[in-house]
Amino acid sequence: MQVKILCIGDIVGRPGRQVLAEKLPQLVKEHNISCVVANAENSAGGSGITQQIHDKLLKYGVNIITLGDHVYRKKDIIPTLNNSDAIVRPANLSTHAAGKGQALFHTQEGCDVAVITLLGRLYMSMPGENPFLAIEKILSKMPSHIKIILVEMHAEASSEKVAMGRFLDGKVSLVFGTHTHIPTADEEIFPGGTGYITDIGMTGPHESVLGRNIEPVVKSLLTQMPYSYSIATRDLRINGVLVTVDSHTGKTLKIERMRVDSDMVDNIIYDQDDGSASRVNCGFDC
Repeated sequence: MQVKILCIGDIVGRPGRQVLAEKLPQLVKEHNISCVVANAENSAGGSGITQQIHDKLLKYGVNIITLGDHVYRKKDIIPTLNNSDAIVRPANLSTHAAGKGQALFHTQEGCDVAVITLLGRLYMSMPGENPFLAIEKILSKMPSHIKIILVEMHAEASSEKVAMGRFLDGKVSLVFGTHTHIPTADEEIFPGGTGYITDIGMTGPHESVLGRNIEPVVKSLLTQMPYSYSIATRDLRINGVLVTVDSHTGKTLKIERMRVDSDMVDNIIYDQDDGSASRVNCGFDC
């Protein structure tokens, strides 16, 4: 049996949530998608996630929420991290860290989809343990009946993402990168049957600099002075990757980048659960 899975790139603030609410249900129906995975670590005001946003994303049609280095920016998410089966933090954090390092989603077709997120170590501000050793340990304990395994590499360096993809070729169904907010055009299926892409991009306002309003970012880089990086509002898009996986072998049969544009001309404010509305100059640690 063939299973279609959609992985959605970093959701940025209220605009990212809005385009998801607008387009995701139709997208799932049109493409017969069985599982939706979305990175939401920038979904609350551009940094972190709240319990309310967690609930909203599941309502919109997301099945598994992944997080990265901003996992603990909103403290009210910690109980949800411990209690929800639909959200994962990086698996290579301390064993004492709040949350779960992997999640399992059971599709309507009766397939189990395992989702694991790893945090890169090159140029990343949040320290993590060796992601290669961490995923080796997780896979050694994975039940044999689980064939569909998705690994998100939340990392800055392309080399680290590619290395992880090659390391896991033939061991998992898909390795996809997040964190840089810029989609790459290197989607492929490796010789062992593992789908791969270095970064699936950003879901949110693309008339921006990584989701932030253009002018203050340019001023900050020009003057080396701190400016508030408020969330932009225009040119809303969903970016992600759609894969077709063989449920019996776990191998990827097809992988394609996906871009969906919003019908909205501008960001229409109807979702108020945004947390913080802006950030001070952060050096783009998004």
